[in-house]
Amino acid sequence: MDTAHRPIAADPAKDDVLIIVDGLDRQVGTATKLQAHEDGLLHRALSVVLYRNGTDGVEALLARRASCKYHSAGLWANSCCSHPRDGEATFDAAIRRIQEELGCTAVALDEIGAFAYRAPFENGLVEYEYDHVFVGECDSTPSPDPNEVSEVRWAGLDSLAEELAGHPERFAAWAPMVLTMAMEHLQRASLVR
Repeated sequence: MDTAHRPIAADPAKDDVLIIVDGLDRQVGTATKLQAHEDGLLHRALSVVLYRNGTDGVEALLARRASCKYHSAGLWANSCCSHPRDGEATFDAAIRRIQEELGCTAVALDEIGAFAYRAPFENGLVEYEYDHVFVGECDSTPSPDPNEVSEVRWAGLDSLAEELAGHPERFAAWAPMVLTMAMEHLQRASLVR
C-alpha cells in the first residue's frame, strides 16, 4: 500500500520525532512516528491508567480509540497512550497527553513498570514499543478529544478483569498487559479491598 494512502499519513502527529530504543530502553536514535510504525522500530511509549473511587469501589478509566485512528480504531484501551518526543521525559509526556487526549488531570501519577510488545496490523504498520505504564488518580471530569477517543467509561476492577479474560478481542493489543499491571498495582497499594 502506498504510504500516502495509509491512514497514518493523515495523523497530525505523524512527523513527531520519537525515541528509538534498544531492548533495555536505551536511546539508540530517533525517527518520525510514521517511520517508526512503517519500519517496525522499537520505540519508547507510555500508557496511563487513571482510577477513581466510584460506585464499584476502585474503577479504571477506559478509552475507546477513535474511529479515525490508523490502527486499533474502535477498540477499548487504557485511559491514555502515546509517545514521548525526542528530548521529553516520559513522565512529562504522560502529563501532557492526559490533558491533550482526555482533557483532565491526574494526581499522584507514578510509573509502575514497563514492558515491550510487538503488534503487526493488517495495514502493514507495526507497533513495537517499550511501554512505560503509569497509574494516577483522576481528579477532574474527562472531556476527551474526539480525534483520539470516541468514548470513555469507568470499569470496576472485578468486572474489568472478567471482561479482559472473556473478551480480549474488545481491547487494543497492549491493553490487557497495561490494565493487568495497573490492577495488580492498585491491589498491592491497598486501594482495592
